[in-house]
Amino acid sequence: MLRISALDDAAADVGLAVGLPLANARAICPEVQVYDADETADADALNAIACWCDRFTPLVALDLPHGLFLDIAGCAHLFGGEAAMMNLVSGILTAQGFMVSAAVAGTAVCARTLTRHVHGRIVRDGEEAEAVRPLPISALGADVAVVTGLRRAGLKTIGDVADRAGHEITARFGARFTAMLEQALGKSDAPISPRKPLPDYIVEKRFAEPVATETVISATLSGLAGMLVAAMGKQGKGARRLEARFFRTDGAVRTISVDTGQPVTKAEVIDRLFRERLEALNDPLDPGFGFDLIRLDASRTEIVVQEQRDLDTHVHDRDEISALIDRIAARIGGKRVVVHLPQDTHIPERAVWAGPAQHHLIEAAQAAWPARVEGEPPLRPLRLFERPEQIKVIAEVPDGPPARFVWRRATHAVVRVEGPERVAMEWWRAQGEMLTRDYFRVEDEEGLRFWLYRDGLFDEVEQKEGKPPSPNWFMHGLFA
Repeated sequence: MLRISALDDAAADVGLAVGLPLANARAICPEVQVYDADETADADALNAIACWCDRFTPLVALDLPHGLFLDIAGCAHLFGGEAAMMNLVSGILTAQGFMVSAAVAGTAVCARTLTRHVHGRIVRDGEEAEAVRPLPISALGADVAVVTGLRRAGLKTIGDVADRAGHEITARFGARFTAMLEQALGKSDAPISPRKPLPDYIVEKRFAEPVATETVISATLSGLAGMLVAAMGKQGKGARRLEARFFRTDGAVRTISVDTGQPVTKAEVIDRLFRERLEALNDPLDPGFGFDLIRLDASRTEIVVQEQRDLDTHVHDRDEISALIDRIAARIGGKRVVVHLPQDTHIPERAVWAGPAQHHLIEAAQAAWPARVEGEPPLRPLRLFERPEQIKVIAEVPDGPPARFVWRRATHAVVRVEGPERVAMEWWRAQGEMLTRDYFRVEDEEGLRFWLYRDGLFDEVEQKEGKPPSPNWFMHGLFA
């Protein structure tokens, strides 16, 4: 049956409650307005509120389906204390049209339990048990079966359950409920799971009046970059991943991130990378009514190793290349700037792996590629097709490549041949039949050189019986 999943104060005042069947609700209040529940939209809205709450603390966790946990230890004094901070958060969300119930306690479960029956309660350390004892069992948020079983046993409040022996409650309702009860009473605690990992370094700038001009935003980012570099320099670290967050007055949050190939220790480099990133945005940074907070954090850092440089100009080439890759990656994306690394395999299409240049530049510089014999043609073509293209054989040579073949509607007559080079597929990676390949380097009458292979070997039984072999031939690459 249809049930109520959420309601407002007006509906609660007439006796409606969450979980009540819709038919009963209409019998109690015929003029009740009903809307279909949208769990996806609710989750998106909750995530948006969580992003907005990042301006108060970086440790924000989801308490699905309708709650949030904010770890405000060490940051409440920045907003005038716990009471002022809670009133600020609740007041802004209420002004945006949300119904808010908030509480502050030493444990997350205790705070969540209080929010279900009272708004604005602040519980000091050691007073958790006294605060939650008068509340009903349903406030804990336990399973319906557990709440029903406790009520049938005559235990209606949290204090009634707390007065019973712990082993009795565990034996009847499980260790999970006992752990929840102890956390609500303040006897134990469990850390929250933040949506995002805590950055290594954070600097931010708050504005008394919202800012919207590009000049002020750029100047603010430059100033924050200097502060961030100074904070990292005290511990000898550089940033590998940087994130700039722009908090709008209407609650929207925009995040822009850049990665670097080497640890960055200069503010001008950070400023230049973000300018490149902002200029390349498909969706320009919309300030709306303005930003009241801009934050810059280093989510990944590394220790900077000091290197002794000589007077050789080639020593600085890698730094210049790395800086160029960072700028290109900031403009078009890090995944689009790649380097090729050799792989320990004899399968041609798996012999090279394309990885992000920012993270594998040093490996690419030190990679050991197969050496080419001077005066000899290359063993592998310059261009290798992603998918081999099948060719049509017109005339063929026994145990050899085609004498004439058609590829892309053009006929080629073979005049020179080198091969075969036999390549057996890796059987431990096969997800089906993997045939042995015989590769040939061939040249046609016009001097074009191709890399052909035969998929599968000739059947000796068919050869003894005089039957013509019928393997498939493919074009795998082109030589320069």
